[in-house]
Amino acid sequence: MPNDRKEWALRLPEFLVEAETLLAKTEECLSHLQLISNDKDAIDCLLSTLLKLANKADALALAAVSEFSLHIHGLLNHAQNTMSLHDEALSALKDCLTLIAWQLELIDQTTGQLSLDDSEQATLIEAFAFQVGQSRFQPPVNARPFTLVSYSERQA
Repeated sequence: MPNDRKEWALRLPEFLVEAETLLAKTEECLSHLQLISNDKDAIDCLLSTLLKLANKADALALAAVSEFSLHIHGLLNHAQNTMSLHDEALSALKDCLTLIAWQLELIDQTTGQLSLDDSEQATLIEAFAFQVGQSRFQPPVNARPFTLVSYSERQA
């Protein structure tokens, strides 16, 4: 984790490039799933990519991105074991990935703040949960609630 704002500010551009690459990879995996439903390799690719994104975001104290990615990962991981990923589920997943891309674009380059409420995250998670057979979304046991925490707050 960065030690100060200057180090954080230096690491953010590198993170954004990595995150963009990871999101492009998720899009490729999602496209593959749209062609071949429930392809194990594509699902594994999505799971590992979401986990990498979550870990990299967490390292920079970007809790909203990290936790959202982990929630998607948890739902997808559960879904692959219990049901078929149909078109509506893949569409809901695509909406979640699109929100992550928007969030990355809206991160304040100086403060690390993401000036969004978490209602859209919650709505998209609930929609994806519903589509994968979890009508009442249960976050992973170790998950924190969605919060927007600035880097300076995280360092305190």
